[in-house]
Amino acid sequence: MGNLLVQREEALPEAPPNISLKEKIGYGFGDFASQLLFAAAMTFLSYFYTDVIGINAGIIGTLMLITRILDAFIDLGIGAMVDKTKSRHGKARPWLLWMSGPFALSGILLFTVPDTNMTLIIVYVYFTYILMNFIYSSINVPYGVLNSMMTQDAYQRSLLNIFRMSLATMGALLINYFTLPLVKAFGGGQQGWVISFVIFGLLGAFFFLVTFFSTKETVTPSVVQKQIPFKRAFGALLRNKYWKLILGFAVVYFINNSIGTGMNVYYARYVLHDADLVGVLGLSLLAPSLLGYAILSPIVKRIGKRNSSIIGSLLLILGSLVIAVSPANLAVVCSGLIVKALGHAAILGTFFAMLADTIEYGEWKTGMRTEGLVYSAGSFGTKAGGGLGAAFIGWGLAIGGYVGGQASISASALWSIHFMFIYFPILLAALQIVFLAFYKLDKIFPNIVEELQTVKSSH
Repeated sequence: MGNLLVQREEALPEAPPNISLKEKIGYGFGDFASQLLFAAAMTFLSYFYTDVIGINAGIIGTLMLITRILDAFIDLGIGAMVDKTKSRHGKARPWLLWMSGPFALSGILLFTVPDTNMTLIIVYVYFTYILMNFIYSSINVPYGVLNSMMTQDAYQRSLLNIFRMSLATMGALLINYFTLPLVKAFGGGQQGWVISFVIFGLLGAFFFLVTFFSTKETVTPSVVQKQIPFKRAFGALLRNKYWKLILGFAVVYFINNSIGTGMNVYYARYVLHDADLVGVLGLSLLAPSLLGYAILSPIVKRIGKRNSSIIGSLLLILGSLVIAVSPANLAVVCSGLIVKALGHAAILGTFFAMLADTIEYGEWKTGMRTEGLVYSAGSFGTKAGGGLGAAFIGWGLAIGGYVGGQASISASALWSIHFMFIYFPILLAALQIVFLAFYKLDKIFPNIVEELQTVKSSH
């Protein structure tokens, strides 16, 4: 067993492994709430900035990169704060109560850009985007931690994750299909965007509160620990090889995911020649995921989380190759996106459960259980990947000479849209498989949990 060199006191009661259906659905609503603002930012924010506000695409790409560098420090800080949180609601749940309102407000501010000179607009855009990501960390890191605090049973965690991603997909579908029609219904232009996101923000705050009231924390450390200094906890985290692998995988995958969603509106407008088709593309990329989640549970039980995720990455490659056969044919594009949707379901349905498993590995290896710091990888991977994906979109469009708001674009700009939508995702999916090839925790996890439970029962 790993070095359990921590302060030991009397044993704590073992948490029951089974979770009620009410809790699973309640937990899933947290990611539904996240998608109402975060998926909207990933899908439409670059387009809003370039084509509605008129900001240069290269400037937007740089904004996304700078924000993600800051996020590396923000997420670690939030993770450390979650680990030190003690309240009658637990260590993760109270953050959902505290931050649901600020998260909704930060999303609304993103689209409330003042009508002033371009310098002040860029300053405002930087400030509000950084603010949104800081608040997103403050609610999403503890939301992720909550999975590991509800059960130590690996299969139950997988089920929680499947519920989470199923409801996240429903939220993303809502955003993809209804955002542009809502914007038009409320008068179009910036006014339409602001009113739409007031509605999305209020709904997001409500569903985070649903998660807060319908879940409970039951998992305790194998041995009671005194407060762990940040430097020591972070050092232990860096000795967790599976956490580092999952972090690398997360960054690459969420770059891929962000490009897939962020390029939809450009691809619909300039390759398929109808911006309103973004809803159809979003539906093709998301709706089949629900089928994927429905059939994923027995697959994970049979072949494990890692192998399911590898299959998902292969499906992403296959879907892109289908699109490449006839890039301007809507039926072919939608067919490729349906294949990719099943791949995303296999990955997202297992990723956060794999991340949760690295908590027990770290506790077994180092004797320190730091859920908050471990889950900062999930939030950082989501945001770093999402931000870098958006940055690549901005830079790729700028390299191609794209100018927003025009009826037609240059051949080089059109090629950059093709490359970012079809071929770059293939390279990223191949890199995902490289990271997963080294992840072997599925095989040894049951023995690790058994040893930790033995330590808990003997003290």
